[in-house]
Amino acid sequence: MAYLDGIQSIEELSLENQRVFIRVDFNVPLDKQQQITDDERIAAAIPTIQYAVETGAKVILASHLGRPKGKVAPEYSLEPCGARLAELMKLEVHMPDDCIGDAPRKVIQDLRAGQVCLLENLRFHAEEEANDEGFVKELGDLCDVYVSDAFGAMHRAHASTAGLPRIKAQRGMGFLVKREIASLARVVDSPARPFVAVLGGAKVADKIEVIESLLQKCDAICIGGAMANTLLAAQGHKLQASRVETDWLARGRTLLEQARDRKVDILLPKDVVVATSLEAQSGKTVDVSSIPADHMALDVGPETLELFGARLAKAQTIFWNGPMGLFENPAFASGTRGIAQRVADASAFSVVGGGDSAAAVRQAGPELAEKIDHISTGGGASLELIEGKKLPGIEALRSGGAE
Repeated sequence: MAYLDGIQSIEELSLENQRVFIRVDFNVPLDKQQQITDDERIAAAIPTIQYAVETGAKVILASHLGRPKGKVAPEYSLEPCGARLAELMKLEVHMPDDCIGDAPRKVIQDLRAGQVCLLENLRFHAEEEANDEGFVKELGDLCDVYVSDAFGAMHRAHASTAGLPRIKAQRGMGFLVKREIASLARVVDSPARPFVAVLGGAKVADKIEVIESLLQKCDAICIGGAMANTLLAAQGHKLQASRVETDWLARGRTLLEQARDRKVDILLPKDVVVATSLEAQSGKTVDVSSIPADHMALDVGPETLELFGARLAKAQTIFWNGPMGLFENPAFASGTRGIAQRVADASAFSVVGGGDSAAAVRQAGPELAEKIDHISTGGGASLELIEGKKLPGIEALRSGGAE
């Protein structure tokens, strides 16, 4: 498989008694009391961390959290993540108060084989996002081996994701990254047909490259969410107060023409759930050609759900990214929940591409999530891989020795 060519797995690296730097993605949501509201990303990294611990590595974990803009910001401290990891793994997690300098050097020097430390937020230093050479060297001085298990950050050319692996001869991927790349590559490289994609979210502009890429591979693309409004408007429908990207109408018409020329079916909503405000407690279902004045489309309707569901039931490969409506408001969550159920029920190889769609699947419960073949932990990274882009964090892992 081309995406995995030249990349070693953690099982192929020599870890015993080595200082092993594992770049994890602990960029988890926190409430105002600094409590973690979803620990999925921490739990997803445990198999790789556990393997390193059991192999006798001195484990150094590193991550970013939020957007502290290169300055120390207590509300973005990784301490809650360290505490949660310790609770989940039932081991002590040592935490220095920085990611470079004397504090982490001392903690790492004192680590014994099988012990774990978590460095403080990498983005407390602006040099992380700048992929600064000096910062890369400081991180490099802390470790002997580099392992990436932070798929959600692999589309960023940052110091810890792209700079550091390039200076380590011993470098590879953890179990999470290996599973992510293998699953997404199966969608990109050799999808079983029919291949049906479901796209949602707010903007066509955000997904234009994904749509163009999928037009080369898909048999059908089902589009919901606010991005469907723009394409419906491009067809001449009056969307009233709905969110529409008016500057993308011409491009939307071009996309629909490209799909027709390629014989790819673009399925748009037939009916929508509308209301007069985003905070409405309920909505009403109308045909897309009959949206009342001052109303906005906030979810797909049951007829649309049946239309999309019929295609998903016949698919052999499914890729889904983006909600069908304003699913954060329970009044407009039925479409997104319905798609989650239909993706889970399909016999196809199914991949959910992170972000809100992954959150929707998890909200629907573990029984449903278990029926989906792969739920990505990285929304932006998974989309860029689907687009056919080379991810800096993946390319930096390929063989050839330290550079």
